Amino acid sequence: MTDAGKISEGSSYDVVVIGAGPVGENVADRARAAGLTTAVVESELVGGECSYWACMPSKALLRPVVARADARRVPGLIAAVQGPLDVGAVLAKRDEETSHWKDDGQVAWLESVGADVHRGTGRLTGPREVTVTAPDGTEHRLTARHAVAVCTGTRAVVPALPGIAEARPWTSREATSAKEAPGRLVVVGGGVVGVEMATAWQALGSEVTLLIRGGGLLPKMEPFAGELVADALREAGATIRTGVSVTALHRPAPDGPVTVELDDGDRVEADEILFATGRAPRTDELGLETIGLEPGSWLTVDDSCLVQGTDWLYAVGDVNHRALLTHQGKYQARIAGAAIAARAAKAPVDTAPWGAHAATADHAAVPQVVFTDPEAASVGLTLAEAERAGHRVRAVDHDLAAVAGSGLYADGYRGRARMIVDLDREILLGVTFVGPGIGELLHSATVAVAGEVPIARLWHAVPAYPTISEVWLRLLESFRGR
Repeated sequence: MTDAGKISEGSSYDVVVIGAGPVGENVADRARAAGLTTAVVESELVGGECSYWACMPSKALLRPVVARADARRVPGLIAAVQGPLDVGAVLAKRDEETSHWKDDGQVAWLESVGADVHRGTGRLTGPREVTVTAPDGTEHRLTARHAVAVCTGTRAVVPALPGIAEARPWTSREATSAKEAPGRLVVVGGGVVGVEMATAWQALGSEVTLLIRGGGLLPKMEPFAGELVADALREAGATIRTGVSVTALHRPAPDGPVTVELDDGDRVEADEILFATGRAPRTDELGLETIGLEPGSWLTVDDSCLVQGTDWLYAVGDVNHRALLTHQGKYQARIAGAAIAARAAKAPVDTAPWGAHAATADHAAVPQVVFTDPEAASVGLTLAEAERAGHRVRAVDHDLAAVAGSGLYADGYRGRARMIVDLDREILLGVTFVGPGIGELLHSATVAVAGEVPIARLWHAVPAYPTISEVWLRLLESFRGR
């Protein structure tokens, strides 16, 4: 509050964006490109979760792990890369990629596009109204003539278990920013964060144990993806236990080990424990109750990212629960920014599938790469998802090791490819690759799925020889019966 105990007179903008992660930055950029005045409110670091505690630091940790693994499969390099990773150098590179957790560069970029940056916590206090509480406690009101965009993302969920507070568990933030490798690390959860952090810290010297409630890793991908990643983790020295749940934690000494109790009666001791068990929207303190919405809820939107029941509030990125991926949130930001600009200008809005103002890819063509060794990558539907949706489909599989480019890439190459064909339209509904070096192969699949390219036309997309991309030819040959 001000000295008078009141909210200070504020500023009016065309668009107010709450949250300056990659999604909020892109909404602001699109709004400014359309000539709309824009304010961005950020309570932490401009650049958000992705820049400092997720995508960038995790991939900086994983890149040397995967590069060493690849080199160990290449004759002529094998003997040269048998030693341990230089942990200090890896962590220093991670720190460099996060700009040492300083956001000066990203603030400068936002200001360069003409957006005003407001430091503090943004809270809705009515329609088109955001009150910002600055770090010094003063409050300032911002009003939006056209739109408020909520881009606050998500936070890690830690289960309410006995002993959880004293155990001080890691979430993804601590896992990506740790200053040293713990001697023993327990990872709870077999999704993307769990397997990537298990891969990274195992290679950096930790003794890793993965505890999985279900039957395998990467449950949202094709089953073979999790199986191949699990095989590689075990070969690297990790322990994977499936079908178990944590029931309690004990850490009697703040700087001592943590004991993990399991529902099968067993116990595991570790130096740190990471919970990678899900995300929740950052909407608890957003003031949703002032506009008739439930605090702490996911925000349901249409394909232009307009919150249902409003004509001014947009929810973009993870907070709308459509596709919790940075690149997908940035895509939504481009769509939402264009929609906000069109509506502000009273221009036509095209929300038909694949239209200029519809985030159709959120439903039909979401790409994702899991940066483990081997990499796992997918776009679109899995076989099970396609069948549940009622499509008449056929899964076509091919051993990636049988492609000439794979043999050149690495000795003992192991991998698999699958495409899901809609038999009625003869287009692809989904593609999955698992194997070393396949992350850069995914965009070709994304183009095929998003573009609904007919199988007959894909036959004319000739893969270069000898590359791993030749798997496309083999998959098409299998579908056509040669």
